[in-house]
Amino acid sequence: MPCDLMLIAYDGSENARRAVEYAGRFLTANRAVVLTAWEPMVRQAARLSGISGVLQPEWVTDEEIEDVAYTDAKNINAEGAKLAGLAGLNAEARTVECTTTIWNAIVDVADDLDVDIIVAGTRGATGIRALLHSSVADAVLKHCHRPVLLVPPGRDPKDH
Repeated sequence: MPCDLMLIAYDGSENARRAVEYAGRFLTANRAVVLTAWEPMVRQAARLSGISGVLQPEWVTDEEIEDVAYTDAKNINAEGAKLAGLAGLNAEARTVECTTTIWNAIVDVADDLDVDIIVAGTRGATGIRALLHSSVADAVLKHCHRPVLLVPPGRDPKDH
């Protein structure tokens, strides 16, 4: 019996593409929402530089910067929805602006939509590397109270 609604977290990475392929191959759902979470450039720059709260130049407006990040997210999301359709899923595209973390945005949307399962790709990091580079997929798994399919990097799903 198919689930009613699945959520596929999609960031345009090869791991996310694999997750879409696996979802189409191994899961059946009436609907699939392909979600791309995005963060405005102002917050990205502040977070990456470690200078949160530093003012941006007057000539750069939030709207201009956010448009760049939002446009990129929409393009990535459209690609994911197209891949989901090619994988046989009845997919709709959706983007969400991160107000805290990417994993938090994914969990919040999953809760808002009351999805039956979340699908996400992982980088497959282990040991010290996993500790240093915390995974969005791992955080979703730890904080979400619904089934999660995590697809690690590796073989092509067509080879199974």
